Amino acid sequence: MAFGRKPGKRKPLAAPALYEYALASLGRRMMSVTQMKRQLKTRAEEGELGQAAIEAILIKLKENGYLNDDEFAASYTRLRLENDKFGQRRVRQDLMQKGVHGEVIAKTLENGYGEIDEEQLARQFLARKRIKQPEGSDAKKQTARILRLMIRGGYSSTVIYKILRNWNVPEEDLAAIESYEEEAVGHPEESEGV
Repeated sequence: MAFGRKPGKRKPLAAPALYEYALASLGRRMMSVTQMKRQLKTRAEEGELGQAAIEAILIKLKENGYLNDDEFAASYTRLRLENDKFGQRRVRQDLMQKGVHGEVIAKTLENGYGEIDEEQLARQFLARKRIKQPEGSDAKKQTARILRLMIRGGYSSTVIYKILRNWNVPEEDLAAIESYEEEAVGHPEESEGV
């Protein structure tokens, strides 16, 4: 038993306490409307009464400016771009998983990545990860690792192969790992590593 908590389901919160819970949650980290809704469901009463309380709280949070998917998506994109150097594909997938609407994602990514040189960003991503040009007897293995890392980072295959070719990775090594990329496209959960 961790920290004295009793096992089992927590007692549902009444509407005022549920609103305070929502504010405390937003004080810890920014959330999308969908994330907040999911979180409130864990503490609200079951059934129509709980659902009505959740909807009322979401409306109140939006009206008070505490919950806004446009601002959330813009902040999330800016932080992932500046801090993690993630490519556009990775940020798009992350925002989709967080329940942000497709139109909001498209507008946000256009604003955030519109002027960005993807190849330069990918090079910054590799530098941040301390990745160097593959060399030595295990260069093929290093190349495959770099490819997987860059796919998870959200970069297009065009940019990935351009960087690898600039590093003079042998064409046979690139051809050998193309099959991995084709498999990864068929299984996005493996390629994105989220």
